[in-house]
Amino acid sequence: MAVGEAWETLRQAVETYTGLSLASFFTVLALAAAIYYTVAGFFETQPTAPQAHAREVVEREPLRPPVQLGEVTEEELRAYDGSDREKPLLMAIKGQIYDVSQSRMFYGPGGPYALFAGKDASRALAKMSFEPKDLTGDLSGLGPFELEALQDWENKFMSKYIKVGTVMKTVPVTVTEGSDAGASNVTESAVPAIATENKGSSADDVAAGLEALSEHKAVEANEN
Repeated sequence: MAVGEAWETLRQAVETYTGLSLASFFTVLALAAAIYYTVAGFFETQPTAPQAHAREVVEREPLRPPVQLGEVTEEELRAYDGSDREKPLLMAIKGQIYDVSQSRMFYGPGGPYALFAGKDASRALAKMSFEPKDLTGDLSGLGPFELEALQDWENKFMSKYIKVGTVMKTVPVTVTEGSDAGASNVTESAVPAIATENKGSSADDVAAGLEALSEHKAVEANEN
């Protein structure tokens, strides 16, 4: 009975001072509490953001000045894929090598473009492909849209990163089976033929040949 009287007293007080029913009063009270905790939580997280950023800057390793490599082979370029933190992180486009160490979060180990590091990934960038077969500098067979996309990548790299070298170009040599032997046989057979033609040739032989030819022409003239 005491509880019922207390509840009735509370209801009357709420209606008297707020003009709201008891249910409406508690609804408004709950909404006010929710808004308070939401706003308070927002302001509490703001000061921690700069602190987290400052901690990240402190923990980040300072970038080393780019080292010019000059001309290197594709095999030598693979050593700069980011697996060795003592070496710069490099990547090549159209044979031009760039130092991308400042973007290690993208091109370093674990990054979304880590497959491109230490390689000339021109074909993969042009086709936006992550297939291992496209991780090459071979541009043969690419269409105009793919070449345009590659040009956009190159412009981005030229404006953002420092060029540190070039990839040594290798010219493939195709040797068909038996081609060397055939060339050798031709060369060897030509030498005896020339030697046979020249063997025994002298001024006397040439003169004798010219004299016989003149006599043959004279006989033909008499017969006519």
